[in-house]
Amino acid sequence: MGAPSPLGARHQKVTRLRRLLGQRSTRLREGAFAIEGETLVAEALDAGLALEAVFVAAGCVPLPAVAARAAERGYRVHTLAAGVLERISSTVHPQPVVAVAPSCDVALERVAGSSPVVVCVDVRDPGNAGNIARGAEAAGAGAIVFCAGSVDPFNPKTVRSSAGSLFHVPVVSGGDPVEVLEHMGAWGYERLGTVASGGEPYDEVSFAGPTAVVVGNEAHGLPPAIGDLLDRHVTIPMAGRTESLNVSMASALICFEALRQRRHAAPLGPSR
Repeated sequence: MGAPSPLGARHQKVTRLRRLLGQRSTRLREGAFAIEGETLVAEALDAGLALEAVFVAAGCVPLPAVAARAAERGYRVHTLAAGVLERISSTVHPQPVVAVAPSCDVALERVAGSSPVVVCVDVRDPGNAGNIARGAEAAGAGAIVFCAGSVDPFNPKTVRSSAGSLFHVPVVSGGDPVEVLEHMGAWGYERLGTVASGGEPYDEVSFAGPTAVVVGNEAHGLPPAIGDLLDRHVTIPMAGRTESLNVSMASALICFEALRQRRHAAPLGPSR
């Protein structure tokens, strides 16, 4: 028996893959998302994600290493017909490997006690969302919450921008911002609202206890509806002419301040 025929653009698996790449409604309904590129698929395997399938562009001989690795783990690897990947990819110059994985988000209750938790309220840009995840994971944040109204964390651009961080830090997707912050307040979190000016300097705030770092919309900041649910406001002082930082940069700076405080609070090891 010969090798399976490459999958054409109208094959049901390819049609589903196209929808996962392009439609949030499909990702939500099916509880799955697409991962584009050899590096990100390798990150997913390293993180222990159970892939549903891997798709390889036409003409990839020998099989890309990450696809061979997936096959060794028992995951189905499909070859696409010529030109198919270019038609369905979310990028102009698609990489030769795409995988489908089940959504890896968790319930809000699962992150109770983790700290700091970055809470995204009305963060709309997928690139910003991915960079928020990347900075949070690098700084050892406990979790990230993308409240309802924010971009889908499994949007293909968000997944790419995160550089795999979405696979290594707990992610909560959805939840009304008011309800999320009410729950976190009941769990003993100090809820810090990030503002461009007028707040306490972020490096003068203690992150010793459970802390939620609440970041808002790129253009409009935090909505008035959550004002009464914020315990304090924090600001990143700046010396230059810039009035505010990109939301992902601000989030990363505050998460790294929390890391700095944890490192200085940790007891030193025995001297040699």
